[in-house]
Amino acid sequence: MTSTHLSLREPDAVLGLINSRRGVGHRLRRGVLCLLPALVIAVAGFQRRWMSDDGHIYVRTVRQILAGNGPVFNAGERAESSTGTLWQWLLVLAGLPGLDIARAAMYGGLLLTAAGFAFASLGAMRLYADRAALPLGCLVLLALPPVWDFATSGLETGLATCWIAGAWLLLVTRAHSPVTCVVLGLGPLVRPDLALVSAVFLGAQWLLARPSRRAALGGLGAALALPVAYEIFRVGYYGQLMPLPGVTKEASQSLWGRGFDYLADFADPYLLWVPGLFLLAALLPARTVRRDAASLVPALAPVVAGLLCWAYVIKVGGDFMHGRMFLPGLLLMLLPVFLVPLTRAWTIAAVGVGIWAVVCASLLRIPYEGRIGPAGVADERGVYVQQNAAAHPLHHDFAGYPSNVAYARLVREASREGTPSLFLARTPAGANSPVVTGVYSTLGFSGTVVPLDGAALDPIGLAYPLAAHSERIDGRVGHDKRLPDTWIFADRGRGPLPEGLDPAGVAAARRALDCGPLAELRAATRDPLTPGRFLHNITGSWERTSFRFPNDPVRAERQLCGG
Repeated sequence: MTSTHLSLREPDAVLGLINSRRGVGHRLRRGVLCLLPALVIAVAGFQRRWMSDDGHIYVRTVRQILAGNGPVFNAGERAESSTGTLWQWLLVLAGLPGLDIARAAMYGGLLLTAAGFAFASLGAMRLYADRAALPLGCLVLLALPPVWDFATSGLETGLATCWIAGAWLLLVTRAHSPVTCVVLGLGPLVRPDLALVSAVFLGAQWLLARPSRRAALGGLGAALALPVAYEIFRVGYYGQLMPLPGVTKEASQSLWGRGFDYLADFADPYLLWVPGLFLLAALLPARTVRRDAASLVPALAPVVAGLLCWAYVIKVGGDFMHGRMFLPGLLLMLLPVFLVPLTRAWTIAAVGVGIWAVVCASLLRIPYEGRIGPAGVADERGVYVQQNAAAHPLHHDFAGYPSNVAYARLVREASREGTPSLFLARTPAGANSPVVTGVYSTLGFSGTVVPLDGAALDPIGLAYPLAAHSERIDGRVGHDKRLPDTWIFADRGRGPLPEGLDPAGVAAARRALDCGPLAELRAATRDPLTPGRFLHNITGSWERTSFRFPNDPVRAERQLCGG
């Protein structure tokens, strides 16, 4: 008989079997470490799943694309309301087979967030040469309620998480190819401010590879190809250098004081300085990262990129959603310590951060939970849970918010009856208009109830070029524009004036709309898109993007018409 047992005279076979079993065990542990943070955030995000109103802004644009009206919010007016270009087109792909777009946005964001956490874990293991065995940085993210909330929300945050972590993984693995360059260059298409991350990561890749001049230029060309191509399309199609929300939120201005308040609003309630101290104490004596470029550059690049992202958010004055705009930068700064090796210093840090994480996740909350805070920053998910009277709001009906219900009823009645009307926020009844037109600050909701062949306008200017280019007021962060009804009726209304509107103001606004830059702005966004118009939009995009006009129609008329 032939025996299948290994004997002591076959040492190589015995060692091979042992090493094979060790390899299987190592791969299993590695898989668990990579998947566990992803699984935890998937569960936490699912428990807090929801759809934001801004997420529904994406949904209307996607519906317009699928209806054949182009990437616009309102048919007949070319306005780019989607800040995350790549996210918008991914949702178009999801909508092609007939999936519910809002549901796809909610669950797609969750899946992309989980994938990002898995990529971050794998990157940390590669950074430490497969010696990473302790969760550390991931504990900070997993403990924060804003991370749970924006794992869904319908916004581009999940895509940003996945792209940041995936791009870093490519950097750590030193994958140098045209495809890698393309991926690293996608930042501005994920979200315009993430161009900072693309720049840092591409610089880090160059330091690691030290390519020839020809190879470097080729890689740069591959990285810039898609963003530059889309920017040419943007300025020719929309006539603007950036998405319209960047215009209305004055993304080039500096509001440092407001930005530091936004930082305090995020950091103070969760005592974020506590894990920061543990991380600093572990990093000072750390000897776990090799001091060569192959490990030092990938470790420092995301930290530099994260600090730049935070600096930019602070500079522009933050945001109105609690914590949201700091999440990409926080992820970047925690990537090099997402998982860490099993050493004494890192173990002490992991225990300290773990205790903080349990306290943070279970006890620490913002004082205005479920409301808008005194500084205008909102617990966005909590607000929509309250206003919709639903634990997981998806298609908003605002059952707990009567004014929205009344607005939706008026607009839907006009749509059913085929009565073109203009519903201004200040007037309960509609005025004459070429199409059903609703003016409401809750733009995503308004875009849901106004038909695709109608016009959903917002006085803030997220999807309405006229409002976006009005002068800034001292309002709530992210809501610093408020176009008066006088302008909206002059632009969209017909027939008798609604009660309360100044006839002289409307007349002045109508004259101003036909003068100089205002007339050019309307032509750039509403004229038929001929090759000549496309070229003219490109050549005038800089002046058009920077143009602002006074809210007072009389003053605007004098300034623009020379009266």
